[in-house]
Amino acid sequence: MKRVTDRWTTTARAPNSSDLAAEMIRRAILDGTLSAGARLKEDELATQLEVSRTPVREALRKLAADDLVVLEPNRGARVREYQAHELDDLYRLRAVLEGYAARRAAERIDSDALDALRGSCNRFARLAARKRVPAADLAAENQVFHDGVLAAAHDDRLAAMARSVIHLPLVYKAYIWFSPEERQASADFHLEVTEALERGDGNGAARAMERHVRAARDQLIGAIAAEGEAAANG
Repeated sequence: MKRVTDRWTTTARAPNSSDLAAEMIRRAILDGTLSAGARLKEDELATQLEVSRTPVREALRKLAADDLVVLEPNRGARVREYQAHELDDLYRLRAVLEGYAARRAAERIDSDALDALRGSCNRFARLAARKRVPAADLAAENQVFHDGVLAAAHDDRLAAMARSVIHLPLVYKAYIWFSPEERQASADFHLEVTEALERGDGNGAARAMERHVRAARDQLIGAIAAEGEAAANG
């Protein structure tokens, strides 16, 4: 099993060690250290996190409730995997939720939030223009942008629902497969959403966000299908 602590300095030694263990495992899943389908062995995780198996077991239950981990009787836990049709359904839901969030944000966003989104757009555009860029860096800045739109909507329940499906492309390391043109398209969508929010154009922001999410869905599902076909053909 890959180490889950290589990039994180926080330890799980605390009264709420199960919460900290869950956060560290979550990050390892979302940054690709633990890939989809990977087995999660309690004893190995406990050793890496320097805790007993009890907080690790509790952490895995929490992650299962978030749909990032699957608990299998007599087999332990593994990182959740999705079939292409499941990803399609979840991306459709994401488009609805994030489109609605963008519409609400257009009514409520303030100048500080707009400045933050502009900054994210600029950073993402610079990353997208590079010949070689770590997929994790693109994914992290993409998360900053989408979290910023959700925060600007000022609806905690909506944000929680949307984040549960926004995590999926991180688990599947979607940006690994993005071509330079697709990276630029994402940057353009971010800017289009931001400009609509700046105008207070809720419908425009929602449409741009929905198109952005649908384009990401098509790219990810296409890449997974192509990878599967290549594996089948040897």
